[in-house]
Amino acid sequence: MFYRYIKRIGVVAITIALTAALVGVKDMPAVATSSVDNTEEGVVSETAEQAEEVHNVEIPDQFTEAGVAEVLDNACDVSKIAPSDIENVDFWGYTNLGIAKVDNHLNVRKEPNESGKLVGKMSNNTACEILKIMPDGKWAQIKSGEVEGYACLDYLLTGVDAFKQAKSIVSPMAVSNTNGLNVRQEPNVESEIITQVATGEALEVSAVLDDGWVEVYLDDEAVYVSSEFVEIEESLGTAITMTELLYGEGVSDVRVDLCQYAKQFIGNPYVWGGTSLTKGADCSGFVLSVFKKYGVTLPHYSGSQAKCGTAVSMSEIKAGDLVFYGKGKTINHVAIYIGNGQVVHASNKREGIKISNVNYRTPLCARSILVD
Repeated sequence: MFYRYIKRIGVVAITIALTAALVGVKDMPAVATSSVDNTEEGVVSETAEQAEEVHNVEIPDQFTEAGVAEVLDNACDVSKIAPSDIENVDFWGYTNLGIAKVDNHLNVRKEPNESGKLVGKMSNNTACEILKIMPDGKWAQIKSGEVEGYACLDYLLTGVDAFKQAKSIVSPMAVSNTNGLNVRQEPNVESEIITQVATGEALEVSAVLDDGWVEVYLDDEAVYVSSEFVEIEESLGTAITMTELLYGEGVSDVRVDLCQYAKQFIGNPYVWGGTSLTKGADCSGFVLSVFKKYGVTLPHYSGSQAKCGTAVSMSEIKAGDLVFYGKGKTINHVAIYIGNGQVVHASNKREGIKISNVNYRTPLCARSILVD
């Protein structure tokens, strides 16, 4: 893939995954790294060249016949995109793209009917590959992330409509390619390390700087990572498996019920200072409102919530416990543990309320609030 990056206040240009051959085009300017930031090696090095913030990619002649060049030319004006332009062309990893358009969740079922067993759920604006349209024209066989099954076409955008919607929501992500990626307050190796990110975790890109650093969003805060240890790619959200909605063994009914209640708001908006589970909440506002339903009063600040309840080790946390994250040792984010190594939390404006791995960033501590 090749990408064009502009700061968040500008227009983010569309990125197309062309074909394996296009990815192999040589002589594209490489992102040079003036400093390297790696937890395991602690290496600092210098290079002679600096990266350019914007890469202009020339499309080889052999791709014009496939319609890719025309799509790129017209990408800034989606009204010019025709169905023939996107047919059998790979966009963001999809050749027959579908986008969920729902108020809450789109159920993915094992069979193409409303009685079929649930195998996953797609939040609004998540993507899937449409494998086949069923003869009745009401259901589509789809694959979204690890979920494969059937979804109702009434709630799926397809064709040009799906392309237009995807283009409006897709964002470049920086994916960690090393375990223990340092996340820093400023773009230099002398800056404070806020936290560390595990291999495979993705952070939304704000800007690719010209000195070997990438400005990213860690939940709702702008921070920096070394470009040496991330792969930048554009991606769309995918479905949640039913396994991701389980709670773990030996969990009390109230904990199960609380987790179930919290997860029904996945996909709802993030609003700084908010406490509404439907109209928008920040991380501590989300936790506050979820626990309020169960008769627990919590303050509206993650640092204060970390003083509530009793301390519990990360190896002993149960579904319904709170996990806290921070900048250095200062707590600035909170999530609800839901079992199976996952948390649900109000993350940021782009992703809203979502499920993440509990170690998507380094936890600082955990607290048990509920009395079993």
